[in-house]
Amino acid sequence: MADDIMTKTLADLGLTAQRAREAQITGLSVDSRLVKPGHLFAALPGAQMHGGEFIQYALRMKAAAILTDPEGSRIAREELDNSDAALIVVEDPRMALAYAAALWSGAQPENMVAVTGTNGKTSVASFTRQIWEHLGLQAANLGTAGVEGAYTAPMTHTTPEPITLHKLLADMASAGITHASMEASSHGLAQRRLDGVCLTAAGFTNFTQDHLDYHATFEEYFHAKSGLFRRVLPDDGTAVINMDDPKGQELFDLVLARGQHVIRVGSRAECDLRLLARRFDGTGQELRFDWLGEAYTARLDLIGGFQAENVLLAAGLAIACGAEPSDVFETFRELETVRGRMQLAATRNNGASVYVDYAHTPDALMTALRAIRPHVLGRLVVVFGAGGDRDTSKRKLMGEAAAAHADVVFVTDDNPRTEDPDAIRAMVMQGCPKANNVGDRAEAILRGVDALGPGDTLLIAGKGHETGQTVGNDVLPFDDVEQASVAVAALDGKLA
Repeated sequence: MADDIMTKTLADLGLTAQRAREAQITGLSVDSRLVKPGHLFAALPGAQMHGGEFIQYALRMKAAAILTDPEGSRIAREELDNSDAALIVVEDPRMALAYAAALWSGAQPENMVAVTGTNGKTSVASFTRQIWEHLGLQAANLGTAGVEGAYTAPMTHTTPEPITLHKLLADMASAGITHASMEASSHGLAQRRLDGVCLTAAGFTNFTQDHLDYHATFEEYFHAKSGLFRRVLPDDGTAVINMDDPKGQELFDLVLARGQHVIRVGSRAECDLRLLARRFDGTGQELRFDWLGEAYTARLDLIGGFQAENVLLAAGLAIACGAEPSDVFETFRELETVRGRMQLAATRNNGASVYVDYAHTPDALMTALRAIRPHVLGRLVVVFGAGGDRDTSKRKLMGEAAAAHADVVFVTDDNPRTEDPDAIRAMVMQGCPKANNVGDRAEAILRGVDALGPGDTLLIAGKGHETGQTVGNDVLPFDDVEQASVAVAALDGKLA
């Protein structure tokens, strides 16, 4: 039934009006410009402005109900007093909206999992979906790259706002998707976007420096991440935790206190799914691991030791949803890397390889360089930069990571946005003063490719799957994989 003729009461959406009025709701909106007659408009607190400023416009568009907090009702008190619209005032309107959106849409895939952490979310979500697909299940994953799998759709946020998210989940369920994995960003968790999603399991990858432009402190950042387990994962859900991360034990203690099931993943002796050994080669790695004490071996055609950790976490999520462990492990040989995550972009005539990876934090860059090193016979070359209008404290640290783990370093631009790109690169160069400073990213990639001798490897880090470079307020077409291919073709005489 189309949204424009479907109606629900406030009670149907789990809401109670402050004023004794009932309303027939025809839709949900968080943008006053999209309000239609009968809509519930959610006026939410924002970083720059409170949504209460837009209540007057929603009322002019004949909104039937307003959901806000005490501050929002204060801002629009006069307009609300003169309106017949129902008013719902709660302390946490974002959470109320999330549950209302879930009740409005009314469906989602039967088995939902979410994964959080600073790095690895996209890969774990994708590997979980791939495991399910190889087990013959109708599956999809949602996140940075949109919706992929047996159902596809674009997305503008890693974790969409609740109205969009729950409509998408309902559409997926209607299309026959029974299993779905999603990324849970710290922004999305802090803003209650996942509340109302019925999770079977939740995963934790790691915790390192990122998003301190949004979260004031490390403690606040981790509090947002842990909200997936404290608030969203139900009491009977299963937490799949990377115990090799220093924050793993803290999360383990948290979920035990809640009485949730736990699958511990990592190399520590107490882990349920334990990585025992691995051997690297030019195209992947061989793993030896055990599940509850029973040993297994498997081949991964994936570059980078961290990919083994991502795959095992994905396996834990699939097992938590009822898959037979031995069947899950049989799928490992079929898994493919995510676009822009340690992706082979090109190979030179002399055998040198070029990889593209999304690593854009100090820890992620260090991890990527250390992970690719065992696969490299010769020198390791890196091209990377740091984004503008973001946490400035990580720039020097990224330079230090590159200097410590690569043989040849090129510092270049990476989405400078409204900042001076020269100034950004100068901050990065403080950590790697001997690096090559090449502002134009295409030129930096060309020079990086040109530096490759037999057995060498180039890692182009920072943008991964992105197909645009943000300069000022404009997004200019730019694809690292494409640029790498063009550079190799030009230098090796493959261009027509």
